[in-house]
Amino acid sequence: MRDVLVPLEVDMALPPGGSTLYATAGTAMGTGWSARLMLPPGADGAALERALQGELDEIVAQMSHWESDSLLSRYNAAPAGSWHALPPQFFDVADYALRVFDDSGGAYDPAGGQLVNLWGFGATRRYDQAGFYAPDAVAIGNALAQRASSQPVLDRASRRLLQPGGALLDFSSVAKGYAVDCMARCLEQRSVRHYVVEAGGELRGAGTKSNGEPWWVEIEGVPDADGSATQAVVALHGLAIATSGDYRRYFQHGVRRAAHTLDPRSGYPVANGVASVTVLAPTCMEADALSTALTVLGPEQGLAFAETRGIAARFLVRAGAGLVETNSSNWRSLLQ
Repeated sequence: MRDVLVPLEVDMALPPGGSTLYATAGTAMGTGWSARLMLPPGADGAALERALQGELDEIVAQMSHWESDSLLSRYNAAPAGSWHALPPQFFDVADYALRVFDDSGGAYDPAGGQLVNLWGFGATRRYDQAGFYAPDAVAIGNALAQRASSQPVLDRASRRLLQPGGALLDFSSVAKGYAVDCMARCLEQRSVRHYVVEAGGELRGAGTKSNGEPWWVEIEGVPDADGSATQAVVALHGLAIATSGDYRRYFQHGVRRAAHTLDPRSGYPVANGVASVTVLAPTCMEADALSTALTVLGPEQGLAFAETRGIAARFLVRAGAGLVETNSSNWRSLLQ
């Protein structure tokens, strides 16, 4: 059995006559990216590839926590009381991420970099390297106290961000999604309206193929479960999709799985049974950040959060060797 999800509004316009299917790919942000598109007659595919790579390289230059000279790394190392002018891309991400922080009651935190580093999921002292050890309660308590006293302040009118001292931004749960949106905008600015773009498994699509078929994408499952969840495909037609899962990066911490998604309120990896959350949204930045927030909130609070905000979300929760699936009403409204 397979679920099929289709957007409620479909633009029936076909690609221009003579368009050809064009595929390209590359690497950025420590992962791969790809694009499939209907190339209009006379368009230069190689030029489009260069433009897409340029968009992604700019995201890395601004938001990478791996690059010591990125804008994000420079902000994290800046002295207390310093204000930082933000370019449009960085501002967009910081603005949205801080709004989700407020809206989720701190279940999503773009300034939780110290916890990320403590648990070995940052750029240094990695969980998969020799010599790593999980933090103890004292270290976690100190990190939470430091975070509580160092809230970044975004001056939206002037588009600048205050470093209060010791704030560590980590955009790893939103920057990839935003990068996918930048790829989509890059194509549309060059008159490409029919495409699907992807970075690190997060996708956004628009338009159709030349035969009128949408860009069908299989929704990511949980590879280490028994396959009890329903398989699903979605028509990425004016939609973006992102999945947060506990099976991507984790280590065993005693008898528990310490996954890379941390609960910023407790300081520990999430332990609510959620194996994955998939979100469908108009933009991939939204889908990326919200899938993380819902994972932290868990199947009950997360579902309530999704329902009150009209979020299309699927929760897969571990139950023994299997999975229990729960969907929001907006997700169910897309089922055909």
